[in-house]
Amino acid sequence: MQNLTIEVDFDRFPPEHTCDGENRSPRIRVGGSDAPYVAVVMDDPDAPRGTFTHWLAWNIPATGEIPAGIPPEPRVSRPVPAVQGTNDFRRTGYAGPCPPKGASHRFFIRVWSVARELDLPPGSGRSFLEDALSEAATGYGETMAVYERGRVPGASSGSLLRT
Repeated sequence: MQNLTIEVDFDRFPPEHTCDGENRSPRIRVGGSDAPYVAVVMDDPDAPRGTFTHWLAWNIPATGEIPAGIPPEPRVSRPVPAVQGTNDFRRTGYAGPCPPKGASHRFFIRVWSVARELDLPPGSGRSFLEDALSEAATGYGETMAVYERGRVPGASSGSLLRT
């Protein structure tokens, strides 16, 4: 499997890409792919109840960049064609970081190069996407950024609000 280079424009999510802002998907640069498509999964392994999936998208043309601002619709044609799955908020498309206040979480953006279009219906869940990728992926790469929402007023530095 090829190693892909995955980059975003930040190490810490700016509010525009989070639940505290516009919840706008970030621009993702993808290097090293020679396949015609890419798929992306964004997740939070630090979520209180285990890994939380924020975004599933596939059949994105491999142009070297997944542009920012992909609308949260099952099928999109702009800014690029894509099919999107259901995230753990039970919504289709991108849903930005939204950890409990005062808790810093890591968010992994994982990208696969894919040899052919994946035959998955819009709204498919993560396990279906992972199964399809196990047969069609030709490359993989990831990057990580963090996000911490504002501290809870009156909370000591050692205590965190848990939801």
